[in-house]
Amino acid sequence: MLSAPGSQVGTRVRDRVGVVSALMSIYESVFRTTLQVQAFLYEHTDGLIGHRLLGVPCLMLRTTGRKTGQTRTNSLVYAKDGDRYIVVASKGGDPKAPAWLLNLRAKPEVDVQIARMRFPATAAEIGVGDPDYARLWKLVNDKNSNRYDEYQKKTTRSIPVVALTRVT
Repeated sequence: MLSAPGSQVGTRVRDRVGVVSALMSIYESVFRTTLQVQAFLYEHTDGLIGHRLLGVPCLMLRTTGRKTGQTRTNSLVYAKDGDRYIVVASKGGDPKAPAWLLNLRAKPEVDVQIARMRFPATAAEIGVGDPDYARLWKLVNDKNSNRYDEYQKKTTRSIPVVALTRVT
């Protein structure tokens, strides 16, 4: 018995969608693992290894946990803007803000490490309504191969940028 041509096409499309979905899941898992390895190397070599991930500059941001008071460390892509370092609170386009953003809202005094250089800094969140937001977004988005534009498309949450200014 022959099956209707439309059902074969539908089956092929479903099969391809399943394969694409599986490949995306694998890609996301590998990317997440790569980020974890990079952060581990950055942290455990005191910045000797890990400053650049796939050619993109990364800094280590140390915040104080708003609930625990413990130091929390995150590796983040950054762009330089004068004497400030700009990072993006994207969390890969997740609808929830990253914990490090919530931590620095509670306590904006942070520690920044760029390669082997460490210094105290003050963090300032810059939202979409700020007149400098678009310029800063473009600056760091360009540095990160336009990934932040893709992350913003995945969420209805407005993704803020954060300016880190060295304390003198």
